[in-house]
Amino acid sequence: MTEPAVTERRRRERYGVLLGAIVLAFGIQGIAQPGRWEQLFASVLLGVTLLLSFWAADAKPRVMRAAMLVVAAVILLSLVEAVNGNVDDEATRLANALLVSLAPPAVIIGVLRSLRRRQAVTLEAVFGVLCVYILLGMFFAYAYGAINDLGGSPFFAGGQQATVARCLYYSFTTLTTVGYGDLTSRSNLGHTLSTSEALLGQIYLITVVSLLVTNLRPRRRPERSHSAGDGEHRG
Repeated sequence: MTEPAVTERRRRERYGVLLGAIVLAFGIQGIAQPGRWEQLFASVLLGVTLLLSFWAADAKPRVMRAAMLVVAAVILLSLVEAVNGNVDDEATRLANALLVSLAPPAVIIGVLRSLRRRQAVTLEAVFGVLCVYILLGMFFAYAYGAINDLGGSPFFAGGQQATVARCLYYSFTTLTTVGYGDLTSRSNLGHTLSTSEALLGQIYLITVVSLLVTNLRPRRRPERSHSAGDGEHRG
């Protein structure tokens, strides 16, 4: 296998690993019970996922070093809070905020670089835009939780506690326009954000994702030189 082919495969594998990590982070937060050690595990997973997003996007070494220092500090803070028995882990919220705010731009930059470099749509780009789609839902889930904590009143109209699991559930049912109706936002701000998320989710799917998938091209194998073959035939 040629060196460019090996490099392309490694980049594709990076985005595949990142997509798996994002799905795992979503799943763990969606089913985990609020507990100090659960929060510590979530902080570690979110921090690792953030590092994977920079790694997949081929971030510069100094950016990676800075990100590693920040993630290490967040994990250390989460460990201290877990040891002290603090269930309401601020470090996990910080790790969530860092992931949903920094990972999407990094992935988008990496995908654009890939498109410019390859001059074609590859699996690498498709995996990247799928990562952004899931991160979009996680971003809105974080926003709903922040509104609940800072707004002075429950985010949900029924007064349900805005846990991470409920915010993720509400966000992704809104993003995919499923809208079961068991959870609804209470304020006008919540209504506007929910509508915006539903619109963004559908526009993203029918434009960005569908466009890339439609133009997905398999990797071309290098063709044998006809002139060489003709020379052998003539000989």
